[in-house]
Amino acid sequence: MITTQQLTFLGSPVSVALSIIAVLVTAWLGQHAWRRSGYSKSQAGLELLRLTIVVLVAILLNQPEWIQEYRPDAKPTVAVLWDDSKSMTTRDAISSSDQKRITRTQAIAPLLEPAAWESLREQLNIVIQPISGTADQSIPSGTDLHQPLLEAARREQLAGVVLISDGDWNDGRAPVEAASRLRIKDAPIIAVATGSPKRLPDIALSDVQVPSFGAAGKTVRIPFSIESSLPRPYLTTVTLTTSAGDSQTKEMQIAPMGRTDDAFIWKMDKTGDYTVTVNVPLHSDETILDNNEQTAPIAIRQEQLKVLVVESSPRWEYRYLRNALSRDPGVEVSCLLFHPGLEKVGGGSEDYIKVFPEELDQLVSYDVIFLGDVGLNDNQLTTEQCDLLKGLIEVQASGLVLIPGWQGRQFSLLETSLKELYPVTLDAANQRGWGSRKAAQFELTRRGRDSLLTKLADTASANAQVWEDLPGFQWYAPVVRAKPGTEILAVHQDMSNQYGRIPLLVTRTFGAGKVLFMGTDGAWRWRKGVEDKYHYRFWGQVVRWMAYQRNMAKGETMRLYHTPDQPQIRQTMTLSAHVMDTSGEPVQGGEVVARIVAPSGETDTIRLVAEGEQWGVFQGRFTPSEPGNHDVTVSCKETAKSIQTNIYVQGQDLEQVGTPARPQVLQELAMVSGGELVRADEVERVVKLLTELPKPPPAIRRLQLWSHPLTALVLVALLAFFWVWRKAAGLI
Repeated sequence: MITTQQLTFLGSPVSVALSIIAVLVTAWLGQHAWRRSGYSKSQAGLELLRLTIVVLVAILLNQPEWIQEYRPDAKPTVAVLWDDSKSMTTRDAISSSDQKRITRTQAIAPLLEPAAWESLREQLNIVIQPISGTADQSIPSGTDLHQPLLEAARREQLAGVVLISDGDWNDGRAPVEAASRLRIKDAPIIAVATGSPKRLPDIALSDVQVPSFGAAGKTVRIPFSIESSLPRPYLTTVTLTTSAGDSQTKEMQIAPMGRTDDAFIWKMDKTGDYTVTVNVPLHSDETILDNNEQTAPIAIRQEQLKVLVVESSPRWEYRYLRNALSRDPGVEVSCLLFHPGLEKVGGGSEDYIKVFPEELDQLVSYDVIFLGDVGLNDNQLTTEQCDLLKGLIEVQASGLVLIPGWQGRQFSLLETSLKELYPVTLDAANQRGWGSRKAAQFELTRRGRDSLLTKLADTASANAQVWEDLPGFQWYAPVVRAKPGTEILAVHQDMSNQYGRIPLLVTRTFGAGKVLFMGTDGAWRWRKGVEDKYHYRFWGQVVRWMAYQRNMAKGETMRLYHTPDQPQIRQTMTLSAHVMDTSGEPVQGGEVVARIVAPSGETDTIRLVAEGEQWGVFQGRFTPSEPGNHDVTVSCKETAKSIQTNIYVQGQDLEQVGTPARPQVLQELAMVSGGELVRADEVERVVKLLTELPKPPPAIRRLQLWSHPLTALVLVALLAFFWVWRKAAGLI
């Protein structure tokens, strides 16, 4: 370290002139006073002290400063940061020698050679380091430009930064913040851009949504999307294959420069664990060959869902609904028929129950509840039972199907806590609804055409034709409009009001469960001419859609489900565990822990917190950072029981091959820091810019003598001594 010191003054010409005049006047007055005293020694000393004080004040008036300058004897540092992320393997750079297409990493290779910086070694300390590599390459990571630039800004004697990248940052804070710090340090960023800002010609298979499990003998819908960056449409055949040896094909027209969506319908009769693979054939113009296929696991199991149907009178809708559910091998149905006006409830077969389940361990076993034309009157439901139903849907993730009738008894339920669950607003002035001799038709909405609930045929065109040909209904509920946050699947084909078409098939999510409103009781007519073909299929799909989430993982004393049911990478998901003791009673309080093992082996332990101890529900949050299969084990200390399952996280890593380069990001960083943007093949220009960098300014320490406390103390001491001396000399 080299140190230089000097004393400087910051006075102006006026202050200097005033100082000189003050000193000269004081000296003349002092000489005059000394002569008048007969050249007394005491007076001479007093006048010299006065002159000393005035000289000191005159010096301080010109603001003296003691400056120490520290210059390091080490060479200034230049940090060369190069991007080694996955996106740098994109083959969209052009070789300057033979004009062939090379990867971005190959394009910047000359800048990573020590020989490229050899001419700068004598005057600069060159430090080369990657900016996005991880010690464990199996753990996916993104590109964080902010943190490496911030760490470079903390270096001593930093002359500048060379940032070699494609500009595709997708992790961490905005890098422009670090560029501002470098601007303050007078360390500019020389940004070296590589890669093409235009997307490569590519066909990518994305968003293949395979459910966690399916029921044996029941169809599973597998949606998928194909993204194309080709400039023209083309025809291709997408293939679905399974580990069981099944195969399906679908011929599709792929839209240019956009996204095309479709879905496979798959059914497996045997239980077991399978894998599903969706593949798009390679196009001759494609440059990225590893994103045309996705594979995901699915468990096919024999299910046994419990359904409770509550009705007042055995109308036709109830009779055929009961038959449809009781004949479904995967459904165990219980019916409660109040029969208003009669002394006893309905019965006659094993699936009838006498009273509404009062105990929690009995009620929580039901996956779906159907409420027909029932209410609070005529000794039917009670307010307390409505509260239990609300808790069952909201906390236990069960489903609720509302099928009102022409008696209008469900209007009394709007006076209970169930009012919050209704997805529609009803007209209280017309509680009996609307009927006509002429049959009316459903009309599917856009969401209805895509919904699994309304799939009565395997293809979109055939499904639309089926709904057009279905026998109509002659009564519908007095619906005013759907509430916000709901999904309208079907509306009245003809009738409308000031809010639009009358919604008749509406769904919503309430808490952890689902609610379906069926605004007519004429679905039983769908059997005309085709028997149970559409009627059974529709209600079977409704029951399984509502019970899907609740039955993701089931044990003897524990259930586990997660929201969303098809989680994406970096999307926070909620884990919900329903814990019961050996007697079937919900555990109230307890220590429930989830252990999650990611595909890379990284383990997270999450404590689930009780949510409403009455229901034995424990919840926690988890954000997956990796795609793929996650092993989950949930255990309860109090019951000494555990449940194991797999959660498949969909999506892709942050870093993707083929993403367009972002030179505009590098341009901004260079501009903010006071640097320049250059191309990857301009090695000589980079070296020239580094040689022209100004040397880091020396560290300067300024000691302001004119305002230092010690200076004030000396001045006060001299004035005090002068005052005492005058008094001792008898001049006061």
